[in-house]
Amino acid sequence: MNVGEELAPLEIAVTRTLIVAGAVASRDYQDVHHDAELAREKGSSDIFMNILTTNGLVGRYVTDHFGPAAVLRRVAIRLGAPNYPGDTMVLSGKVTALGSDGTAEVSIVGANGLGRHVTGTVTISVPGESA
Repeated sequence: MNVGEELAPLEIAVTRTLIVAGAVASRDYQDVHHDAELAREKGSSDIFMNILTTNGLVGRYVTDHFGPAAVLRRVAIRLGAPNYPGDTMVLSGKVTALGSDGTAEVSIVGANGLGRHVTGTVTISVPGESA
């Protein structure tokens, strides 16, 4: 791990199945995540991804890059533009800081056709790594 190290971008197809399955798996039964008609009644153009699904995808992105020994220590994200079905979210990241205890801070951005869906930082540790 080195400061400035960039993670390879990851493209994720945002499908209805991904949105609904993520909501159900995280026990988020809000209608805006599975019922397009009710989502439109509430002012959305369609169903949209919930934050817990986004959080899981961000964690997967970072651990896929650093390997199976990587441990998420902190995930701090903020949502922006919604992830609607039919779009693609592209995750990108960069190591922004290293700790003497083998931790790294990674800045994350997930963009879609509307703009930035998610921004934030992830702190990870990788056993055997030290600054």
